[in-house]
Amino acid sequence: MMDGLFAEHVTVRYGRRTVLDDLTVGPFPTGRVSALLGPNGSGKSTLLRAMAGLGEATGRIMLGPDELSRMSLAQRTRRCLYLPQTLPATVHLQVLESLLAARNATGVMPGVSGGDEIDATLRMLDIFGIADLAMRYMDELSGGQRQLVGLAQALGRHPDALLLDEPLSALDLHHQFAVMEVLRRETERRNIVTVMVLHDLNIAVRMTDYDVILRAGKIIAAGAPCDVITPDTLRQTYDIVARVETCSRGLPHIMVDGLAPANH
Repeated sequence: MMDGLFAEHVTVRYGRRTVLDDLTVGPFPTGRVSALLGPNGSGKSTLLRAMAGLGEATGRIMLGPDELSRMSLAQRTRRCLYLPQTLPATVHLQVLESLLAARNATGVMPGVSGGDEIDATLRMLDIFGIADLAMRYMDELSGGQRQLVGLAQALGRHPDALLLDEPLSALDLHHQFAVMEVLRRETERRNIVTVMVLHDLNIAVRMTDYDVILRAGKIIAAGAPCDVITPDTLRQTYDIVARVETCSRGLPHIMVDGLAPANH
């Protein structure tokens, strides 16, 4: 039986426009962080939402031996949690309240006393370095702060698969790397599937384990970052001339030299 998260023959149409056409991808491995890469409009977020059961999509989504696409949305959400780029700014709840509400909604803490649940929630905020925001209201936070709260909320619900749409987009450089380290550690520790949409190729090549590159709804390459993020795939996907060099610490680094000729 195949392990991980797997999408089979997924088709998504918006009106007359087909965004994904009979696409099969995976498995996204358990215990590892995977990334969906590609230019704007390539279908990354559409695929992520389709795997989460959001929107009108046909096809089969499997999480290990279980077919998510046959479950109700409530059942599916408990197993496979989707997080958009930011939480709504209009929610007038304290950060601690929002995390407790999310945990209680999925029933992940049966038999746990209120005090213990609050302590566990505060520890989750501390993992992301935002324990000081516990009593702040969500509608008072910056976009980056709401993004961090959303990540803490998502992990606090203990899903089997975590689907993140551009989780680093509103974060500064320090928090981008801090969040990636937390996600890598927690994904391995909990043995869950984490799939995220990313635009930063250097973070992808250094800090993810499995990458899928899309363009115009088609898969250009899938596999280990060092195998799929290459000068050829970067040219084919982004229309750029680029090199994958090794820095002084022995880590891969992508250098962009310019745009590819139009007739490449």
